[in-house]
Amino acid sequence: MLARESLPCEVVVVGDATVLAERARQLRLPLPARHVDIPTATAVVPGRPDPANSRYVLQLLDRAIDGTLAREFDAIVTAPVHKAVINDAGIPFSGHTEYLAARCGGARPVMLFAAEALRVALATTHLPLRAVSDALSVDSLCETVTTLAQGLARWFRLPAARIALCGLNPHAGEGGHLGDEEQRIITPAIERLRAAGVDARGPFPADTVFLPRVLADFDAVLAMYHDQALPVVKHMGFERTVNVTLGLPLLRTSPDHGTALDLAGSGRADPASLRAAVLLAAQLVTQRP
Repeated sequence: MLARESLPCEVVVVGDATVLAERARQLRLPLPARHVDIPTATAVVPGRPDPANSRYVLQLLDRAIDGTLAREFDAIVTAPVHKAVINDAGIPFSGHTEYLAARCGGARPVMLFAAEALRVALATTHLPLRAVSDALSVDSLCETVTTLAQGLARWFRLPAARIALCGLNPHAGEGGHLGDEEQRIITPAIERLRAAGVDARGPFPADTVFLPRVLADFDAVLAMYHDQALPVVKHMGFERTVNVTLGLPLLRTSPDHGTALDLAGSGRADPASLRAAVLLAAQLVTQRP
């Protein structure tokens, strides 16, 4: 559907030219003005991912990554991916973010969700809740916040970003009565970051840091785990929220939702978040130094 919209950038679609043409005819939509043809391994049926095409999906990513690193493209906007079908083909794959990081030299990526003025990053990503505490350390938090600060400076023109860190436990640990991660890990990390010149503050209780009067004092919030951040971000702007991957030598954005296989090929899928991802990528590449 985006193919018939006027956008402030040229969109290059990487995919199978035959499949694109078939879907365009089926939905009575125009073909993208420009595309890079990479044929699928087997026929594509809307809404029915086939493990036989799993390597094809990775070929699309590889072509986009190589083209962006070579400055053929300015940025990558990834559409939702079905991780399970890639795993079903016997290929270890935990998601776009991790794959991009590995292909770009093993950088530690940071997921930043942007919904207009709200920016929320994650200290941990797709982990069971019981594993979050063990995944946090002073070193990992310092590395994540440093990457976040550098990304905000590079892409958002915020050279002295003010970053709020959430606590892990309710009420930020209640002085150690509800958990000691704030005292053992988060506060020492903040002290080290501030000594290094990063404007990091907290830890703040997650149930109050997202109040507008608190957010007014910050440029970004670092949440300790996935569902500490995503419900708030999606509530504030599901159709406008964009995932930006920081810490890579390239710019990558994506929608904040999944594949919606039940809508594939129907023409009823809402492209709003994908549109937002394209528009934000176009905006950010014009702002980079």
